[in-house]
Amino acid sequence: MEAKKMRLSVTMLAGFQWLFFLFANTVVIPISVGAAFEMDQVEIVSAIQRSFIVTGVACILQGFIGHRLALMEGQSGLWWGVILSLASTASAMGLELTAVGGSIAVGAMLSGALVAVFGLLGIAEILKKWFTPAVMFVFLLLLANQLISIFLKGMVGLSTGDVIDLRMTIFSFTLAAFTILVHVKGNRILSSMNLLIGMVVGWCAAALLFPGETVEAIHTTPFRSWFPLGNPTLEWGIVITVTVTGLLNTTNSVATLKGAEDIFEKETTRFQYRSSFFITGIFTIIAGMLGLVPYAPYASSLGFLQSTGIRERAPFFIGSALFVFLGLMPDLTAFFSTIPPSVGNTVLFVAYLQLFRSALRNVEGLSFDPKTIYRVALPSLVGLSIMMMPIEVFSELPELLQPLLSNGLLMGILAVLILELFYWFGPRIPRLAIKK
Repeated sequence: MEAKKMRLSVTMLAGFQWLFFLFANTVVIPISVGAAFEMDQVEIVSAIQRSFIVTGVACILQGFIGHRLALMEGQSGLWWGVILSLASTASAMGLELTAVGGSIAVGAMLSGALVAVFGLLGIAEILKKWFTPAVMFVFLLLLANQLISIFLKGMVGLSTGDVIDLRMTIFSFTLAAFTILVHVKGNRILSSMNLLIGMVVGWCAAALLFPGETVEAIHTTPFRSWFPLGNPTLEWGIVITVTVTGLLNTTNSVATLKGAEDIFEKETTRFQYRSSFFITGIFTIIAGMLGLVPYAPYASSLGFLQSTGIRERAPFFIGSALFVFLGLMPDLTAFFSTIPPSVGNTVLFVAYLQLFRSALRNVEGLSFDPKTIYRVALPSLVGLSIMMMPIEVFSELPELLQPLLSNGLLMGILAVLILELFYWFGPRIPRLAIKK
């Protein structure tokens, strides 16, 4: 009986850890999109509530009838970057922000419908064969670099200012070291709860050390209107760009489900791919109508699972259900929206370090020669180089191509996919050989 109670307690704590992971991954996205589209604070808080509810429901449906794995279904980083880029170039294109937002909504709904149909037709099976170890390595490496860069800026205060905040930097790295120490040196239970412990300790410490930086809580309702970014508009260049983004976003689904095979120690089935694609497509349509960033399975969930060691679905469902409840309760949303950004960024920074491990495991045992190395080195280093370039250097390029060409993650993925396609039709290029 006592062992049963212990298991129940651990499951509940793991559920709260999933809740904080969902929260930390979600809350910053509607805030940044709202700021980019010059929305008022009430509408931004409403978007946060919508994000909580829709994300929680998406996770539950994926866990029950989709891919049926404990993997977060969240607002895609690829979509997020493209939407922010389009908003920033609105004035250069001579468009109102509402026209850009309305066209993004149309493109999101169109791409969501296509992805859902692709799921029903089993197109994921073709994409799955395309995702070789080289593609997986490049995708996970560039994704880890992009996310770590975002969180590192938040840890040192660059997300809200132009110079490094020394106090915040010292606090963030101290919290990161503490969270890592709990994971490495703690017993089995403490180690699996390291992210939750880091979040709670960091929140309490920030409240004591930085009392003047408390965020004001605002109360509102989640569903204020349809198409809050702008009524549906047909600016065809934006619609086409967004639709292509949605199709390329399927790389998130394939890469995450393939990466999960190593963690869950079983191969992902055809049914799991089809149902996962269908649900992602449906929620991409919903996101377009509600002014949210569209959805995809989070590859960063792999790092979270490796950090915690908890792979069961029960804690995942508990955390997802609590997330929906959080979005439905204005008082709770207002309270949790006051968590210091530096704390959330620090905990996510620690969690996503594990993505580097996932990337390396895809090339373990592979032997590289001077020819085959190009298939990994070229897209990886080109993608990383683009990420380091300031956005201003792309300003002379065609406006509709800027979001694509300035995105290092997207360009790296396209480069490695093209190289793999060339490999299929170019038999003279040798395969990556497995070491004996």
